[in-house]
Amino acid sequence: MFEKILVANRGEIAVRVMRACREMGIRTVAVYSEADRGSLFARYADEAHLIGPAPASRSYLDIDAIIRTAIESGADAIHPGYGFLAENPRFAAACEAEGIRFIGPSAGVLELVGDKVAARRAMVEAGVPVVPGANESVADPDRAREIARAIGFPVMIKPAGGGGGIGMTIVEDEASLSNALKSARSIADTAFGIADVYIEKYLHNPRHIEIQILGDSEGNIIHLGERECSIQRRHQKLIEESPSTALTSELRAAMGSVAVDAARRVGYQGAGTVEFLFSEQKFYFLEVNARIQVEHPVTEMVTGIDIVKEQIGIDFGLPLSVRQHDIRISGSAIECRINAEDPFGGFVPAPGRIRGYHPPAGPGIRVDSGVCSSGSVSPYYDPMVAKLIVWGRDRDESIGRMQRALQEYIITGIRTNIPFHRAVMENRRFAAGELGTHFIEEETHLVEEMKKITERENSLTERLSKVVEDKKRVAAIAAAAAVAGMQGRE
Repeated sequence: MFEKILVANRGEIAVRVMRACREMGIRTVAVYSEADRGSLFARYADEAHLIGPAPASRSYLDIDAIIRTAIESGADAIHPGYGFLAENPRFAAACEAEGIRFIGPSAGVLELVGDKVAARRAMVEAGVPVVPGANESVADPDRAREIARAIGFPVMIKPAGGGGGIGMTIVEDEASLSNALKSARSIADTAFGIADVYIEKYLHNPRHIEIQILGDSEGNIIHLGERECSIQRRHQKLIEESPSTALTSELRAAMGSVAVDAARRVGYQGAGTVEFLFSEQKFYFLEVNARIQVEHPVTEMVTGIDIVKEQIGIDFGLPLSVRQHDIRISGSAIECRINAEDPFGGFVPAPGRIRGYHPPAGPGIRVDSGVCSSGSVSPYYDPMVAKLIVWGRDRDESIGRMQRALQEYIITGIRTNIPFHRAVMENRRFAAGELGTHFIEEETHLVEEMKKITERENSLTERLSKVVEDKKRVAAIAAAAAVAGMQGRE
């Protein structure tokens, strides 16, 4: 097995990977920017190295600095986590060139699935259903009009070289197509360095469902069921769950089979997801995410499989520890992304220093956090504080457990989106499993519900917050007294 792994990421995913390594007896190396000096993940690692200033372009995206640190620290492999360089084929190739194992698909596979147009073509050739559209990049307005007329308005213009919802543009009619095409290409070029875009039919309020896959070097590829990721804001996922209320066992088997076939088609090795849009009992290929996903704990909770450990074993050359017939989906799991955002002010990021931090606990609760009571949320990076995951014997129990866990979760000093999650968990449509990617826009009363919940629970929250902050003051007084006592003895 690997002796030492460098984790080329930060925050909660860095801690998550390091925990898996620690259980496997593997030493870990953290790389951190100046903004993350003293952070939880840097302290958790066996060793930590400063690689640059706060901007990600000069630290977490600096391939040369990361490779150099891996060589100097004697790391056998690099785990990229998600985001940053996780799906960058140049980074994977640079690791391979230095004899360092990149924990993920090969550079060739990353290049293929990272190009959304090329991935669409590969899926069409494999017989995988895709959203109606063109399997080519489009730059000419006349060609764009021709494609849009053929598939019918409204259409979606999407970047070919990136994801995360950046640059995705809905076009309702032909009159606005030309300007939308120009704008989408400009955003794609700025965000991803590639101006290429393509056009698909816009599906109104579909469900977003993804299939978790694992593939080893011996050609074994399996799926671990689905995750529903339909609760989104500006194409960014906020709540995920497994299993989906939309799928029958037959649909689940069909989507899983298609995902495995798609992965086999491109020679996939490692952990990844095949994402689909689901509408009117039909599913359509969306994209392949060739990395660990933010929401992977949901699948771990219902299958009992440690996906990160499987990733590491795969890239060491071990076969999968399970086969498809071993996979059982047990109970229900839900994940809420806890972000430092102002839920009453348009969900704008709200970075700052944390004054008090008390995560929930008890049966069926998991918290993957990148902060602690003395931490802070940096303005330089994604404002995620933690992921709160719960498991229940059925969906009703997991919703009730999430409601309880959100009540217990106390974070002071910064604003968070916890009130939003509480409002969703109490929402009638959510409880009924009536989900779609426009759920938040349609449930216009969520803000009012957030206010009511906040007012209703204010006294409890204030009491718990006071306890949390009092504990910090007591600890500070005790530490000061200890120092004074030591000085007196001197």
